[in-house]
Amino acid sequence: MQLVRGLHNLRPRHRGCVATIGNFDGVHRGHQAILARLRERAAELGLPSCVVIFEPQPREFFAADSAPPRLSRLREKLQLLAAAGIDQVLCLSFNRRLRELSAAEFVSAVLVEGLGVRHLEVGDDFRFGCDRTGDFAFLCKVGPDAGFSVEEAATVELDGERVSSTRVRQALAAADFALAERLLGRPFCIEGRVLHGQKLARQLGTPTANVQLKRRRVPLSGVFVASVELDGRRWPGVANIGVRPTVQGDGRPHLEVHLLDFAGELYGRHLTVAFHHKLRDEQRFASLEALKTAIDGDVAAARAYWQGQPPK
Repeated sequence: MQLVRGLHNLRPRHRGCVATIGNFDGVHRGHQAILARLRERAAELGLPSCVVIFEPQPREFFAADSAPPRLSRLREKLQLLAAAGIDQVLCLSFNRRLRELSAAEFVSAVLVEGLGVRHLEVGDDFRFGCDRTGDFAFLCKVGPDAGFSVEEAATVELDGERVSSTRVRQALAAADFALAERLLGRPFCIEGRVLHGQKLARQLGTPTANVQLKRRRVPLSGVFVASVELDGRRWPGVANIGVRPTVQGDGRPHLEVHLLDFAGELYGRHLTVAFHHKLRDEQRFASLEALKTAIDGDVAAARAYWQGQPPK
């Protein structure tokens, strides 16, 4: 899959494609249905498939502190789109200039002049352009004269409700990881590089990998049973996501994961942490001794959880 960052990096070889547009946060089963249809139409027309995304996501541009926590940061999103068989991704910087484009200007600059779109797949809730004036009806109206056809992607439902990024976040907030997995089509994961931290957990007898989050907010908080795929083996473990209230911190969320019975160096490794069960909320302890006791209890609870799971 080829990634193009910005309209200015588009080349003639990128023109003439079948495209879709959206945030694709989490690339859940609803997104996957759109991508599958996109690939089908691209194959029928003999053209490459293209996904147009925005960075930051529009709601993050307008209100970064109150925007919903991401299900996937850009790197994870691109990996999921590549795994879905997409040929190219156009990542547009969502800034004031892009925000002020009218719906007609967006169609002209991005879809026609930029990509030369021949067919467009859009979700049923898709809106674009200044003040979100562009929608499916507008695209159907301007598409024929602009040289592209338009198809509305069918809504995907699970248990009678629409599959959406919002619903995935709600499932995660409720620690319903089984539902989140059904909505995503895979376990919910967070990935990142292992960085050097305060090494406090090591001093307390339970060394943890400090996984770089690179996001302002996360959809989870607390202590969880987790697992990490490492060198072809799944390591069971326990993970903490939070601001570490017992020790002096920077107020930002951190992800720390302890791999049960693992002995080795993880610094610099890129880990993918999957979440399976919530043990407790994050809390402030009166002393490091009390924190150590709680961590030991978390490790014991995680061991008990994994001992009760069938082998995979």
